[in-house]
Amino acid sequence: MLRAWRRRSTLRDAANRKGWLAAIIRNEAWRYYSRPRPDPTDLLEYQEGSEDALVVSTVERADLHAALELLSERERTLISLRYVEDLTQPAIAARLGIPEGTVKVQLHRARVKLRRAYALDG
Repeated sequence: MLRAWRRRSTLRDAANRKGWLAAIIRNEAWRYYSRPRPDPTDLLEYQEGSEDALVVSTVERADLHAALELLSERERTLISLRYVEDLTQPAIAARLGIPEGTVKVQLHRARVKLRRAYALDG
């Protein structure tokens, strides 16, 4: 209707106002429905895929937490200091008051144990 209002100066015959308006409405409807539109199934598949990824990541986190529960308190502490607090091995050694070589060995063993436990759950 806005286009008809803007183009009202093109009306030549006031008696044919209805036909003129009908032609504008028909042309606008044709223009509106002939526009390309995105396929709604593409959007649906994209959204479903993101939900699947969310579910998978949730399951993987649950498996990781279950595997962490199989570690001893000391092993969980080492893993936490290294990967949650992002401390270096020398910093972990200083915090725990143990030699750096001990941290390296115990951290390696904890990672191996965690890897095996996670592989059994997954």
